[in-house]
Amino acid sequence: MNFLQPVQQWFRRNASWAGGLAAPMLVITILSMMVLPLPTWLLDTFFTLNIALALVVMMVAAYMRRPLDFSVFPTVLLLTTLLRLSLNVASTRVVLLEGHTGPGAAGAVIEAFGHFLIGGNFAVGFIVFVILVVINFVVITKGSERIAEVSARFTLDAMPGKQMAIDADLNAGLIDEKEAKRRRAEVGEEAEFFGSMDGASKFVRGDAIAGILILIINIIGGFAVGMMQHGLSMGQAADSYILLAVGDALVAQIPSLLISVAAAMVVSRVGKDADLGVQVMEQMFLSSKVLGIVAAVLFALGVVPGMPHLFFLMFSAAFGALAWWRHQVESRPAPVPEVVAPQGDGEATWEDLQPVDLLGLELGYRLIALVDKTRQGDLLTRIKGVRKKFAQEVGFLPPAVHVRDNLELRPSGYRITLRGVVVGEGEVFPGMFLAIDPGGIGTPLIGTPTTDPAFGLPAHWIDEKQRESAQMAGFTVVDSETVLATHLSHLMQVQAARLLSRTETQDLVEHVTRLAPKLIEEVVPKMVPVATFQKVLQLLLEESVHVRDIRTIIESLAEHATATTDPVELARRVRMALAPAIVQQIYGPVKELEVIAIEPGLERLLMQALSGAANGALDPGVAEMLSKSATDIANRQEEKGVPACLLVPDAIRNAMSRLLRRAAPRLQVLAHSEIPETHLIRIGPILGELAA
Repeated sequence: MNFLQPVQQWFRRNASWAGGLAAPMLVITILSMMVLPLPTWLLDTFFTLNIALALVVMMVAAYMRRPLDFSVFPTVLLLTTLLRLSLNVASTRVVLLEGHTGPGAAGAVIEAFGHFLIGGNFAVGFIVFVILVVINFVVITKGSERIAEVSARFTLDAMPGKQMAIDADLNAGLIDEKEAKRRRAEVGEEAEFFGSMDGASKFVRGDAIAGILILIINIIGGFAVGMMQHGLSMGQAADSYILLAVGDALVAQIPSLLISVAAAMVVSRVGKDADLGVQVMEQMFLSSKVLGIVAAVLFALGVVPGMPHLFFLMFSAAFGALAWWRHQVESRPAPVPEVVAPQGDGEATWEDLQPVDLLGLELGYRLIALVDKTRQGDLLTRIKGVRKKFAQEVGFLPPAVHVRDNLELRPSGYRITLRGVVVGEGEVFPGMFLAIDPGGIGTPLIGTPTTDPAFGLPAHWIDEKQRESAQMAGFTVVDSETVLATHLSHLMQVQAARLLSRTETQDLVEHVTRLAPKLIEEVVPKMVPVATFQKVLQLLLEESVHVRDIRTIIESLAEHATATTDPVELARRVRMALAPAIVQQIYGPVKELEVIAIEPGLERLLMQALSGAANGALDPGVAEMLSKSATDIANRQEEKGVPACLLVPDAIRNAMSRLLRRAAPRLQVLAHSEIPETHLIRIGPILGELAA
C-alpha cells in the first residue's frame, strides 16, 4: 500500500499531460509494430489485447442509448483497425521467418487457433476463414456501410427542421436559451457523427479485404520460403506455413467481426429511451398474442411425425408459459381512483359563486393525461415556461392560467378563454406529433391533414414512426404539449393588452417601486393615476409594443404629464421615447429600414379626413380600398422576408393604426417622428399605386 500511494499521487499530478500523450503514444506504438520485430510472447499479449478491446467496443455499442453516447467510435474504429493490421504485419514476419520450426513458431494464440479451433486441418481453417469473411464483408459491413451513408444524408437534410423545432420550443417558452444552445450543439454533433461514420465504415470494409490478401500472401510466401530456403517438401510446407497463416487470419478476423457488429449496432440504433437489450425485450417479448401464436406453431410442428418432438415441445411450453404470464399482466384492471362524496347540506353559499377566470384553459377528457404528472404529463410545466417567457419579453407577469376539464368539449379538444370569452380553440392528440410545413415542402405525409392552430400553417398529425422521416423532409415536428403551449403563448402575445388588468398594473407598480422607489413615487399615482397608467400601457400593448423598458415609459410620462392627461396623447409621446426599441423589435439590429409609403395624393386625402376636427370621417369606399391594398402589400413584404411597416405622418398615425389593425394585423404603422436619427429610410412599395 505504501508503494502504491506515490504512484497514485504522481498520476493525479500529471493526469492532464499524461492523458494528452496517451493517444499519440498509442498510434506510435501501433505503427512501430509494423517495422520492429516482436517476440512471440509480446505477439500473444497484443493478440489477446486486440480480442479484449473488440469485446469492450461491442459491449459499449450494445449498452449505449443513442449514437452520440459513443461519439468517439469512428476514432476507435480507426485505432482498432490499425492495431489489427499492425499485428498482421508482425505475425507475418514471424511466420515467414520461424514457420519451419513448427506450429508454435508464431506464439501460443495463433497455435491455439490453428489446432484447437480448426483441429489442425488447414483446409477446414481456410473454409471457416472464408465464411467469416463473407459474413463480415458481404452481410454486416455492406449493410452497416449503407445505413451509415443513408443516415448521414438524412441527418444533414433533417438539420433545418430540427433547428426550427428548437426555435419553436424557445419561442414558446418551453426551453431557455441555455437548453436551446445545448440542443443545437447536439444536432450539430449528430450530423458530424454520422458523417464520420459514413467514412469510418470504409475502414471495416478495407480491413476485411486486407485480411483476405494477407492470408493469400502468407500462403504463397510460406510455400516459397519453406520450399526454397528451408528445403521442405510441399506437404511439410503446407502443414507448417498454411496452418500458421490460417491461424493468424482467424486470430485477426474474430476481433474484426466483433468490431463490424459493433459498427452495425451503432449506425442502426433507433430510439433514446433504453439500451438495446431492454428495447428488444420490450418490443419482441411483451405481447401475449405474439407469444401465444409462436407457442401454438411450435406445438403443431412438434407433433408432426418425424420431427424432433422433445425440442419443439419444450420451446412450445416455454413460450406458452410466457404468453400466459403476459396475458395475466395485461388483463389486470387499472386502479380506480376513490371518489369522495362531497360533504355539506346542499345549501347555496357565497363560495358557490366563482369569479370568471382571467385566463383559462379547458381540456377534453383525453387531454387530462397531459396535466397528470403520474402519467408523465408536463403541460403544467410548459405553461409555467410560457408565462415566464411572456414576462421576460412583454414586460409584466401575466395572470395564472386556470386549467380545468370540460366534458362538453370533444375528447381531444381544448379551449382557451380570456375573461370567460373563448379566444382560441383546437384539437391535439396525445402520443402523436404535428408536422408543420414551414412553406415549400412537397413531400407527402401519411397522416391526418390539419392546420397549425397558432399560425394557421398547413400541417399533418403523424405517429412516432414517421417523426424522423418528417424531420428529414424539412417539416417542423412538435408533440401535442408543444402545440397547445405554442397556441397559448401566441394568444397571450396577441391579447397582451387585455391581460393587463388593474391587478397586474398594481403589481407592476409595486415591482418598479422596489427597483426605483423615487422614480415611481414622483409619477404614479401623484402625476399619473393608476387608471391612466394602465390605459397607456394597454394602448402600447395593443400595437405589440413591449413595455419591458418601464423606466423610459415612466420618465416620458413624468415629462409630459403636466401638459396633458389624455392617455392617447401620452401613449403617443411614450412611443416617441421608445422609438429605438420599437424599430429594433420590428426590424432587428439593422440601420436601413425598408418601409411602405403612401402615395402623395392619397396621403393628402387621408390628412384631410383623419386629422383635426374631421378625425375618423373617411369614406367607406376609400377605407375598404385602403384596407385591401394594405393587406396585399403586407403579404408581399412577408413573402420577401421583409417586415411590413407603413410610414405615415404623425397626425394620422393613431387613426391609420386603428383602421388597418383588423385588416392587416401584422402590418406595423410608424410615424415619421418614431424613426431614430441613427437609421436610414428606404422607400419600398407605395400604398396608393397598388390600388390604382
